[in-house]
Amino acid sequence: MDPFIVEWLNLLARWGHMIAGIAWIGTSFYFVALDFSLRKVSGMPAGVAGEAWEVHGGGFYHVQKYLFAPAKLPEHLIWFKWEAYLTWVTGFILLILQYYINADLYLIDPAVFSMVPWQAVAVSIASLVVGWIVYDGLCRSPLVQRPGVLALGVFALILFAAFGYSQVFSGRGAFIHVGAFIGTLMAANVFLAIIPNQRKITAALLAGEAPDPRFGVTGKQRSLHNTYLTLPVLLMMTSNHYPMRTGHPQAWALVGLIVVGGAALRHFLVRVEVGDEISEIAWTVPLIGVALVGALVLTEPEKTVTYSGGVTDADALAIVQTRCSSCHAKAPTDTTIRAAPKGVELVTLEDMKRYRERIEAQTVRTRVMPLANKTGMLPEERAKLGVWIAAQ
Repeated sequence: MDPFIVEWLNLLARWGHMIAGIAWIGTSFYFVALDFSLRKVSGMPAGVAGEAWEVHGGGFYHVQKYLFAPAKLPEHLIWFKWEAYLTWVTGFILLILQYYINADLYLIDPAVFSMVPWQAVAVSIASLVVGWIVYDGLCRSPLVQRPGVLALGVFALILFAAFGYSQVFSGRGAFIHVGAFIGTLMAANVFLAIIPNQRKITAALLAGEAPDPRFGVTGKQRSLHNTYLTLPVLLMMTSNHYPMRTGHPQAWALVGLIVVGGAALRHFLVRVEVGDEISEIAWTVPLIGVALVGALVLTEPEKTVTYSGGVTDADALAIVQTRCSSCHAKAPTDTTIRAAPKGVELVTLEDMKRYRERIEAQTVRTRVMPLANKTGMLPEERAKLGVWIAAQ
């Protein structure tokens, strides 16, 4: 497919993904806040757990929450589900356009694991399916009676997936797949557990029957998991913009720190909505701090190769023109690239000086560029570029 068309499809899919994702996460934040804003007042109808008055956009809203069947359940109900479905669908379309079509560029790194594009795509899809099956099995196991242990099991599953991805995909491909993995669990929770169970409860109420309480318990459990995975998955999905997160061999461990720190931050926000005293949830602050410091230490680049000689402008330019200019040029010679990525052209010495900080971040301090090391940049060449940049 023409790279120009792919680029436009990528842009539109990314836009749709952002819109749907904002809507999904927005409803998640809203209903958690609403749940904890409910107040009991005198004269409430039977079965109402609480009510809330809200003001927005010049109007007033009166919301009541029923724990059980109201006296009459209307046929027209507003279902909050399409946000989750469309977030996953647009995300998977992005995965196809960015990583499947250009698997040899964005997904495969021969230095990590040698495979052809169709094998990488097969591993990607299979991992998402198997991941859901394992997660769903955990949630249906006796561990459901011990929420804390179940949460540790889910955390271990995510960490195992992150490690597995780091063994077969490029750093960028591995990190984005962890986000896709978590996002798939969350969307499948809505599609295969929360909404079907809610439909069964609704059908029972409309029929005048008592719903099976297990349906509500299961929905609440999956919804709770989604709540705490919201912030970590957001950070995962922005990973390809920050090479310090993807360009080192311990990226899988960074995933663990992100999940712990993100979940702790979400817990803090949730309990603030409940009205807890800050002193009661203060323990989350040092936990978030430890996760952040751990991430900083973990992502500190290591200098594996040093170069003690001098590097002239001509030496540095020759390296860049040989290893980088096939993509970063006004007219790229790499057939998978239509225009210089992010508008960064690296053809002249002036270009190199202008973008020297980016070169250092993505080529010297990490090995993110060249993508999949397609042009075969050597460690010594990275070290030489580092020496040249330091002299500027």
